[in-house]
Amino acid sequence: MTYLVTEDCIKCKYMDCVEVCPVDCFYEGENMLVINPDECIDCGVCEPECPPGAILPDSDAKAERWLQVNTDFSAKWPNITRKGTAPADAEAHKGEADKYDKYFSPNPGTGA
Repeated sequence: MTYLVTEDCIKCKYMDCVEVCPVDCFYEGENMLVINPDECIDCGVCEPECPPGAILPDSDAKAERWLQVNTDFSAKWPNITRKGTAPADAEAHKGEADKYDKYFSPNPGTGA
């Protein structure tokens, strides 16, 4: 099992999860984070730290389509090991539906 970041992270990107990850397996895109499934040690400490509930175990049916997204973009985006600043409008997008189709960006984040 591995944990995956789902579309609930898009435009929210709080990054609380990054602070607790013991293996630094988070990667930063322009408007979301992903987890490298091969680096994740399945500890689960990140899941409860995510304000929008965007992190799920891969065994959750809602996470199924996100395995490929996390795998692909963790190979392209910079690794992030420290919590950054969430977008100013993060709360406005929390719980919004269909964020992948509306807002997903394949561009990398700053990796700061």
